[in-house]
Amino acid sequence: MKRQWMALVGVAAWLSAGYALAQEPMELPKPGPEHELLKELAGTWDCVVKPEGAPESKGTSVSQMLLGGLWLSTDFKGEFAGAPFEGKGLDTYDLDKKQYRSIWVDSFGTSPVLLLGDYDKATKTLTMTGTGPGMAGPDTKYKSVTIHPDKNHQTFKMYVVDGDKETLMMTIEYTRKK
Repeated sequence: MKRQWMALVGVAAWLSAGYALAQEPMELPKPGPEHELLKELAGTWDCVVKPEGAPESKGTSVSQMLLGGLWLSTDFKGEFAGAPFEGKGLDTYDLDKKQYRSIWVDSFGTSPVLLLGDYDKATKTLTMTGTGPGMAGPDTKYKSVTIHPDKNHQTFKMYVVDGDKETLMMTIEYTRKK
């Protein structure tokens, strides 16, 4: 009987807490001025992929703002080094870290690339660093640099970082479809 009484008290407390939370709406994060940069990237883009040491290829990137305007979701389809390639990106401005955050997954692996960085308004350049799967297996350090010269063009460069040495892995030129 004592167990049943304790269970009943626990359920009543849980329901009361839920009711109290329902009465006071939780304040959700709102997009800020930093999210405007991401919002400008929404749309469909023609891409020219230039991997170092491999033939150039083409692709298409489609991006849209989701989740209350906090996240830019990107779907990429094309080829990379002669193989079919698909990728998915999620980008946001992390209000806690005060930096841009990027998560990338693709058809070449099962581990994400996680990047964090800053936007320089004067040069219109987003520079991010982080880690992800390497071509040889273990996690690799990466650096991405994206230049936004205008609303219809982007140049993305991805580097592999080994200590002080940065090796260009690929360049992607984006042109907005009209």
